[in-house]
Amino acid sequence: MPNIASAKKRMRQSVVRRDRNRGSRSALRTSLRKLDEAIEAGDMDRIRESWTAAQSLLDRTAQRGVIHRNQAARKKARLSRRISKLESS
Repeated sequence: MPNIASAKKRMRQSVVRRDRNRGSRSALRTSLRKLDEAIEAGDMDRIRESWTAAQSLLDRTAQRGVIHRNQAARKKARLSRRISKLESS
């Protein structure tokens, strides 16, 4: 437990940020899971709907520093490749 006032404040801030990051990371995982389920089912309407939501969440979480921007780009690239593979066949 910190004794210095600035360290106490930093601890309070980190708790708030950790909870916020945990919530946004959880929402991102849920969105990616829904997209994955839609891809497995092959339902193009659900895929398009889930894809736009997942892209938006990936960009937003990367912008806020919850995940690295390269990780967001990598996930988007891999998912778009899977989706385009489904569309072509």
